[in-house]
Amino acid sequence: MEKFCQSCGMPLTNEVLGTNEDGSLNQDYCKYCYQEGKFTQECTMEEMIEFCVPMMEEMKPEEARKMMQEFFPHLKRWKTQ
Repeated sequence: MEKFCQSCGMPLTNEVLGTNEDGSLNQDYCKYCYQEGKFTQECTMEEMIEFCVPMMEEMKPEEARKMMQEFFPHLKRWKTQ
């Protein structure tokens, strides 16, 4: 089963795993979102979506935005319940 960063939705592989405070690999977040046990940037879910839209080059921006608006609320960082 494919795993995704629980902050930005990027597919997770061992090469892009973030790190915990003790330097161990974090299985939930990528290195772009999470390093040394902390998020690399404080932002809202909407700000993260806008940051990620240009990286979805294979999709039209409005399609990428809509997909992320549906997907992100289910990610650990953005879940409200």
